[in-house]
Amino acid sequence: MKNNRINKTILITGAVLALLAVLLGAFGAHGLEKLVDTQSIDSFKTGVRYQMYHAIVCLILGNMNVISLESKKRIFYFFMGGIPLFSGSIYLLVIDEVLGVSLSSLAFLTPLGGLLLIFGWIFFIVSLVKIK
Repeated sequence: MKNNRINKTILITGAVLALLAVLLGAFGAHGLEKLVDTQSIDSFKTGVRYQMYHAIVCLILGNMNVISLESKKRIFYFFMGGIPLFSGSIYLLVIDEVLGVSLSSLAFLTPLGGLLLIFGWIFFIVSLVKIK
């Protein structure tokens, strides 16, 4: 039962993150282009892409029965820490031009989020290697 609950949480979170990535991608393609430069649009697209990649991985992870519950949780938590720090900080750094507020002090969050995503992938690989 507990396994079903975490799987459901991972699946719903993955679907919500994917929906948000589509919405943000549309905003980046159609709303932001008039407000920021090309380099900022490219950065925004990077945030959207990484969010979508990890949303899809959550949908896969939530359907996997060959990885232990503890490993799933660990991977999921690293991704849930990494996505908002990596992608979220990119979104904020891009729209700070639009808001007229300097958010450059948040730039350290992007590599920190990337590090959490990397750890999530490392634990995912280790979990796959442990499959008997």
